[in-house]
Amino acid sequence: YTASLEAEGIRLAWAHDPSHVEREPAPQRLGVTKALTAIAPDHPELEAARRAGIPIEPWQQVIADAAFDRTLVGVAGTHGKSTTAGWLVHLLASAGADPSAFVGALLSAEVTGGVPATARRGGGAAFVVEADEYAGNFDAYRPSHAVVTNLEWDHPDVFADRAAVVGAVEAWLRRAGEGHGAPVVYANVADEGAAALVERLTGTWPGSIVGTALIEAGTGEDRRPRTGRAILGRIVATDAESTTIELSGDGLPTPVRARLALVGRHNAANALGAAAAALGLGVPPDAVASGLSSFRGVGRRLERKGEAQGVVVFDDYGHHPTAIRETLRAVRQRAPGRRIWAVYEPLTFHRTAALVDAFADVLSTADGVAIADIWAGRDRDTTVASAAGLAEAVAKRNPGIPVAAPGSVEETARWLAVEVRPGDAVLVMGGGRSYRIAELLLEALADR
Repeated sequence: YTASLEAEGIRLAWAHDPSHVEREPAPQRLGVTKALTAIAPDHPELEAARRAGIPIEPWQQVIADAAFDRTLVGVAGTHGKSTTAGWLVHLLASAGADPSAFVGALLSAEVTGGVPATARRGGGAAFVVEADEYAGNFDAYRPSHAVVTNLEWDHPDVFADRAAVVGAVEAWLRRAGEGHGAPVVYANVADEGAAALVERLTGTWPGSIVGTALIEAGTGEDRRPRTGRAILGRIVATDAESTTIELSGDGLPTPVRARLALVGRHNAANALGAAAAALGLGVPPDAVASGLSSFRGVGRRLERKGEAQGVVVFDDYGHHPTAIRETLRAVRQRAPGRRIWAVYEPLTFHRTAALVDAFADVLSTADGVAIADIWAGRDRDTTVASAAGLAEAVAKRNPGIPVAAPGSVEETARWLAVEVRPGDAVLVMGGGRSYRIAELLLEALADR
């Protein structure tokens, strides 16, 4: 992630030190992540800034300020934000709209126009941001267009249930309405949480709502979402390398068909949200179809890392039971006939403890499971869950598959290198250092 900063000549400090804010010239403000303020509000650099009277702001405010004179497009939702935001950036860029963007995953060099980066600097009107709901991370953004992929219970340290998540997104969109008067939201109403959001907004929100819905081909279910305006999608064909969808609805005089280079039903839904927003931003239907087909994904989202000794290895950011379920299904489409390993580094102790049964249910559908040590993230209490406990729960649900909790990411990679065999597919998931499992496994297999 730092290569793009270094390419711009931005100097990086690799250790914390109060002198960063005390020396001259003093910074005008300090952009900070809640991952720090949540666990270390008395951090020495923060204390130094307070003593000097330097404002401390969420880093998202810096992004919002950079976009103040642009058409801000926020992509929100529990799952699929990075892929949908990246897809929308690609659609706009390939159509010549030259957008700016800041998303939560690496965009390819083709999209950024330079090295892979989480940001794109363009001269066009649109500025796309990934709008994260955690603890109000998206509060700085006042979008005139917003995509809502889905809404589900996550971040149990912040939200009590799904209704709390829906309420947070509703409040965010209502603030956007105050700022712009008539923003547009493109909501996946096939998702229960997003549909609940639309119900809350309908009739009392100054903006307009475009419903998106992926419906089953051949069912005859052509009902339009109750939002009035809608973009519908059908999956009409799948193979190991692609998913073909057909889009119809407002802004599309005739149905549009696109062969997506990404697999999985969840990615078809992501494509639909990106397409709806692109159409709303003025991209012609033929350019939307072309851009849907040419997008190759963002970093760490079912990313094929390589193959060694007949074992193919994928890397993914999945860290929620729903994301793991959909990604496992996508891997079975991508690697048909292979034995599928689910390798998971749980992201935070509190999430693991709150959703342990759901994690065990979905992981037990794989053909082999390895659970690495839990990545603490913002956790203070590391006693509420364990990798061994999750592995035990998986084994109880499916005693016929190999299940282990080998330890660190390094130990997990070493264990896997012994256990896997030619013809296997390994799906590594997590949000901490899990990506190293994929890299180390491929290195160990290549050296075998």
